[in-house]
Amino acid sequence: MKKILVLEDESSIRSFVVINLRRSGYEPIEAGTGEEALRCIQQHPDILVALLDVMLPDIDGFEVCRRIRATGSKMGIIMLTAKSQEMDKITGLMTGADDYVTKPFSPAELLARVDALYRRIGGGDNGEDAISSGPFLLHLHSRTLDKNGEHIRLTQTEFSIMKLFMNNPGRALSREEILSAVWGEDYKGEVKIVDVNIRRLRIKIEDQPTEPEYITTVWGFGYKWGY
Repeated sequence: MKKILVLEDESSIRSFVVINLRRSGYEPIEAGTGEEALRCIQQHPDILVALLDVMLPDIDGFEVCRRIRATGSKMGIIMLTAKSQEMDKITGLMTGADDYVTKPFSPAELLARVDALYRRIGGGDNGEDAISSGPFLLHLHSRTLDKNGEHIRLTQTEFSIMKLFMNNPGRALSREEILSAVWGEDYKGEVKIVDVNIRRLRIKIEDQPTEPEYITTVWGFGYKWGY
């Protein structure tokens, strides 16, 4: 079964989400607080995707996301927020989330995001085992990245972006092209999600994130893998 964590303190919303996930073939694991969600993850290490509400009675969804990522987990994470402010979206992505959905959302929208993220996580690579570029080595089967032999923790989204860049060295990729390749052609979110993930990725891989050497900006267009 495709296990998915649903962290939402409002029981009516949680039930609504759980029912729709079950209908689509998922096995939801429910949690009403951040601490309960962290316990569920320990009890169910095969959870591959988590839906995390931001506003919770104890620790918030951002902190739950941070703690999940601090363990090195590659679990797919989608933040659920009742606010539409840009700051909430950016905060969620910078703490390690792969995507966000703003309430109120339709079942179709949420399931499309979940399905797309699940495919990225579960999709295998049948070709070459690794891609090398300068000091980087991207392992396709284990979906990990090394820089000068040192392991760099990546989310599933960051891995997909690195794979796209390293398969297209020196080529300028538009934000729309990156969005389509990584999030899927049917993704209905904002293109700004690309910029936030690039910023987060630069912090991990660049020697000086404010003066990037590897992921360079093509002003007014997109980005380029410069090595």
